[in-house]
Amino acid sequence: MAVLIEKTRDLLEMIKFSHTVFAFPFALMGVILASMETGAPPTLAQIFWICVAMVGARSGAMGLNRIIDARIDARNPRTAQRHIPAGKISTKEAWVFVIASFALLLLAAWMLNPLCFYLAPVALFFLTLYSFCKRFTALAHLVLGLCLAAAPLGAWIALRGDIQWPAMALALAVLFWVAGFDIFYALQDVEFDRAEGLHSIPARLGIRRSLLLVRAFHGMMIFLLLLLLFGTDLGWIYLLGVGSATGMLIYEHLLVKPDDLSRLDAAFFNMNGWISVTLLLFTLMDALA
Repeated sequence: MAVLIEKTRDLLEMIKFSHTVFAFPFALMGVILASMETGAPPTLAQIFWICVAMVGARSGAMGLNRIIDARIDARNPRTAQRHIPAGKISTKEAWVFVIASFALLLLAAWMLNPLCFYLAPVALFFLTLYSFCKRFTALAHLVLGLCLAAAPLGAWIALRGDIQWPAMALALAVLFWVAGFDIFYALQDVEFDRAEGLHSIPARLGIRRSLLLVRAFHGMMIFLLLLLLFGTDLGWIYLLGVGSATGMLIYEHLLVKPDDLSRLDAAFFNMNGWISVTLLLFTLMDALA
């Protein structure tokens, strides 16, 4: 039993399970918006299976990324101690975990509605594609954004069985938000990526221009979030949440400077987690009000 607990802990650490907080609140925002449109709250079963789908998709994608990147991670001093290169998790164990996670996603999609199940292979395609992107394109950050944008879009489809403007606006906001903070994250590996022939926006554009692009992406995120005020019943409480998220984004950008990346971890992990949770809480309060 102790070995099983330790192995489970290692697997969860390998995929950074705690970082599910980045996209999970946006999936729940999709639930809230869909419920506001229908005028009926979601059932507990729907919320449960949406959560299961979210966890399965992210866990499988992260596990697959760790498998595919294991050799690259072993050569990078920053990532050499990740679980597969360090020998804490075997490749076979990681594959079992990935297959089980993706099976969980498919099961959850099946339990939600037919459209969710039919679109699940599309989601799996992009979740898999991301792990290979940096080998041939600098647009990997946008592909990752597309993967996490499926969280609110998938939640909307789960409840309504269609795709409408509010879900698309929220999904696009998530896309630009994620692509921006992933560019932040890639700043740590600029020299390594260039030496290895790997593609990323920081490796191609350099640090200063990459930071300008992140500002543009995050500005687009805020613009799209504001657009949700039109065509939905969201009001001033939600607007306060967007204002709070904007302030946190500004602070995040102040933490990261072209000649000083020492506070990048605080910008990436702390601020982005608070941004997503803040937006969820204010959206929920607005809907309840």
